[in-house]
Amino acid sequence: MQESVVKDINLAKTGENRIEWARRHMPVLQIIRKEFERTKPLKGAKIVACLHVTVETANLIDTLMAGGAIVAVTGSNPLSTQDDVAAALAARGLCVYAFRGESEAEYYDCINKALELEPNVTLDDGADTISIVHKNYPDLAMRMLGGCEETTTGVHRLKVMAAEGALLYPVIAVNDAETKMMFDNRYGTGQSTVHGIMNATNFLFAGKTVVVGGYGWCGRGFAMRARGMGANVIVVEVEPRKALEAVMDGYRVMPMNEAAPLGDLFVTLSGNINVIRQEHFELMKDQAILANSGHFNVEIDIFALENMALNKTLVQNNVEEYRLNNGRRLYLLAEGRLINLAAAYGHPPEVMDMSFANQALSVKYIVTNGPKLEKRVHSVPVEIDRQVADMKLKAMDLRIETLTSEQDKYLHSWQMGT
Repeated sequence: MQESVVKDINLAKTGENRIEWARRHMPVLQIIRKEFERTKPLKGAKIVACLHVTVETANLIDTLMAGGAIVAVTGSNPLSTQDDVAAALAARGLCVYAFRGESEAEYYDCINKALELEPNVTLDDGADTISIVHKNYPDLAMRMLGGCEETTTGVHRLKVMAAEGALLYPVIAVNDAETKMMFDNRYGTGQSTVHGIMNATNFLFAGKTVVVGGYGWCGRGFAMRARGMGANVIVVEVEPRKALEAVMDGYRVMPMNEAAPLGDLFVTLSGNINVIRQEHFELMKDQAILANSGHFNVEIDIFALENMALNKTLVQNNVEEYRLNNGRRLYLLAEGRLINLAAAYGHPPEVMDMSFANQALSVKYIVTNGPKLEKRVHSVPVEIDRQVADMKLKAMDLRIETLTSEQDKYLHSWQMGT
């Protein structure tokens, strides 16, 4: 393995302090870590973790290593790495290839450096590592026990690969666990997207028109938080059932070309490309703000925006002004990358506690069952999902109702009738 590539190893102490702070707010992961320390269920696992390098991710890495795994770390987005965290992990002796501000070439080079570990398990946030392994290292793919994928975008990609017979090893769709998707995507993305936008702009939501591109769990979460801060929210959605849900939730729903002249702030959370395009830029009001909280910087057509602009100016950190030929100014935040990680801390540790608990237990499931699993996208076993929920409730000192024997019989038999 090559020497770690991080921004500044001298940031390690700051990173360690922040990792410890997050640890105190991730009780479920700590329960799993203690169990892993005792049983070593991941002995023999070599893991490449291509994830956002944050304090929460560091605690997942600690848990995997407590279970006996060897781990190499690389970033899943060029602007999401927290350099002090990367330094802290590297200072411990881990192989870390991640720094904030990577070019596209550096981003992929870091992934390839991590793959020198020759892993038998991959952890992904967007399926880039899985894609590279399949394209460039097919022999390695054939030896893989399995992988985990944490994003909606990545799961979509992997299901296409599986449908085409191109997926060479089993992958667990951690994103689709209810204790991940419903909480991480809704509450995590909702809060952290607001945080990132306000950090970058000090934007006043109250009284403004906010256009939300996509009404999956991430879009729902952000729309809910924006409305809670007094914004008038418009939802743009292509799936009729989700659009109908948005209407029933009290939002205006319309195509982007109708929303474009109305919005003060546009936020994409769809996982698709070119949600906002030239035809929309041409309709927007002066000083409209554009941000993305979907997976990668493809949801806003930046190429078209740059071609339209007379000039581009960095007016403040994470805010670029594009001046158009008619004098209008459009502002792009964080280069169109994940605003919640580029301009804020990402999801709170209390939310990532559940997401990474699913990750850790899914890795254990892969190591235990990998050779027997079909080469397709698998759901997180429901018992893992429920276990995470149960541990989270106990950590919050909450108790729930239990079924009586009569109620259990009623639900699981037909003889009692109604």
